[in-house]
Amino acid sequence: MSHNHHHHSNTGARLLLTMILNFVITIVEVIGGLLSGSLSLISDALHNFSDGVSVIISWIAIRLKEKDKSYRHTFGLKRAEILAAVINSSVLLVITLYLFYEAVLRFYEPQVISGGLMTGVAAIGLVANIVGTLLLARDAKTSLNIKSAYLHLLSDAISSFGVILGGLAIVFWNVYWVDPLLTFLIGLYILKESYEILQQAVHVLMEGAPTDISIRDIQKAVEAEPQVQNIHHIHIWTVGENDVHLEGHVNIEDMLISESNSLLSRLEHLLREKFNIRHITLQFECNRCPEVGLINHKIKKS
Repeated sequence: MSHNHHHHSNTGARLLLTMILNFVITIVEVIGGLLSGSLSLISDALHNFSDGVSVIISWIAIRLKEKDKSYRHTFGLKRAEILAAVINSSVLLVITLYLFYEAVLRFYEPQVISGGLMTGVAAIGLVANIVGTLLLARDAKTSLNIKSAYLHLLSDAISSFGVILGGLAIVFWNVYWVDPLLTFLIGLYILKESYEILQQAVHVLMEGAPTDISIRDIQKAVEAEPQVQNIHHIHIWTVGENDVHLEGHVNIEDMLISESNSLLSRLEHLLREKFNIRHITLQFECNRCPEVGLINHKIKKS
């Protein structure tokens, strides 16, 4: 078994445990929210439920990513993880907007809430969410898919902590309006985090150039080679996470094909080591495109 397969097995086990934790918390918090009358506790339960669903989606995406390439999917199914991040983030955005609506209604019509029960149930949720974030923290650093699930859990941990504080405030001062206020504040944080993940994932799906790679820097590095006159008609995109592809035309000096192989090897090594581009397709030309642009194949004359 390869190290990579072992890593994915461990990730799958951590995702499974996290999923079980979240569904257990959801049941506990829904019951606790209904009994105590706390909207913020029910909102925490809904977030936990979406966490469990997001973990399932993340696990499925990882399994799909491991599928071999085929005649129908020549890149494999690497984009499954990115699609999962879009689904997870979109679900959170919709849930959060609904909770904003419910919170506004509670501001106008405050309800009596059992602060003690609300605090106790939220404390259980906090512990479980902290365990979940710890399980996924390492993988979240390298996977946008896992990061979206991780942020679900982190936001719920923060949410649970806020609900605990709100429950204590209700116990000691009977300030029932703090419940919808907490719901609104928690929602603002989740809205921000979800939007950022959604923005990154959509950028990948729209074939956007990786934000951490400058096409101008690529041009300077490639054209620094003595035998290269220019590079043009560049396309750079991300298929899956950490899987950057580049294709382009390179105008070179007149040389034998056997000589160009050495140049190609140097350019591929440069692009891999300096820019972490793993899939490289360069088309060598000798004054074939007299009018060229870095992005456009030909520059239109004004």
